[in-house]
Amino acid sequence: MNRRAFLAAAAVLPLATPTSAQSGVRTRWTITTSEGFDAIAFLGPLSGKPLYAERYKAEIGAFAPRVTPALRTAVDRLQARADETGKLLWPTLANVLSYGPTDTIDDLLASLEDLDGRVLPALRPSSHWDEQSWAFLTGGRDDARTIFRELKAADLTGFRNGLVGDRLKTRAPELMAGLAKYDVIAEQERLIGRRLDPTIGVVLLWFSKPHAASMGRQRSLSHFDYPVETVVRIVAHEMLHPPFPMEGPTAKAALAVLDKDPLLRRVLKEHDPGYGYNSMDGILDEDTVEALDQIVSERLGVARDPAERWSTADDGMHVLAAALYGMLKAEGYDRTGGNIEAWMGQAVKAGKLSPDRIRAFAGQVTKTPPDRLWPRRKA
Repeated sequence: MNRRAFLAAAAVLPLATPTSAQSGVRTRWTITTSEGFDAIAFLGPLSGKPLYAERYKAEIGAFAPRVTPALRTAVDRLQARADETGKLLWPTLANVLSYGPTDTIDDLLASLEDLDGRVLPALRPSSHWDEQSWAFLTGGRDDARTIFRELKAADLTGFRNGLVGDRLKTRAPELMAGLAKYDVIAEQERLIGRRLDPTIGVVLLWFSKPHAASMGRQRSLSHFDYPVETVVRIVAHEMLHPPFPMEGPTAKAALAVLDKDPLLRRVLKEHDPGYGYNSMDGILDEDTVEALDQIVSERLGVARDPAERWSTADDGMHVLAAALYGMLKAEGYDRTGGNIEAWMGQAVKAGKLSPDRIRAFAGQVTKTPPDRLWPRRKA
């Protein structure tokens, strides 16, 4: 498929089917793809990190002759910068750049030439604003420009088109038909206590494994091959970031308690930094969302077993997620709904986030003795 035809195939599909509108489902879906986002995600395989290399061996080998010394040096330098700052390289870049145009590599290059004009105006007032992520991109802008210029010269567009082919034409209608019955928005609103835009964007990529990621304008990055149930779980999770302002008084009050928890401090220190969540506020954000998305997934009938999930995911580091889920379920929050920020504020004041309670609830949910929650013993 030539480039023009590929971009035409990437056009947004109808926002909703007549059936979903007639049934009263609030959620409206769009399904697209993006050369720009996939170029960013390709930094994962290019980095050589085992998390990506084991999933993209064939692609890395096929593209290797196109990797120039300039590309190799820029990727290595930007990856080192990400490691030093505790960031995941491509998800961080994708999130920040998602507030500008991302359809093509040329769009990315144009944004990098004018971050203040093309990205910052939409990013700064958004819930994804993070000074450290912005500083990471602005400080690494020269390397990022080099990377995308080299990828353009190496015809990553043609390389990707050879892998993706006509998948969007067949996959998007299948996904749209499967997703139409899942009212993710209504369930999320019920748990967070605030209204959301009813439109969810799903952007299908080739190089995104193993991550899913939340982007600006209420979009989530997924993979072409993920089944409907997995896409629902991804969206149920990603759109909830952050569950409440991470710079707000509720988050700060919770962090003041969690920072003193010996178990959580040990998890933060000892977990594989390649998974992300390399700060306590990152753990609070992620694990609160995981507790909520588990409830959403259960109510929609696509959930994983919570004990298996939190015993195995990311080496079992999400102890707080299991504990919060257990507390919410014990209080009937899954049935009544509420305002998660208000619940968290009350939990702090009532001492519900004490180390003993976190261990007890996490142990109950994961079916693990509280004194063996971390580190997980591999069988």
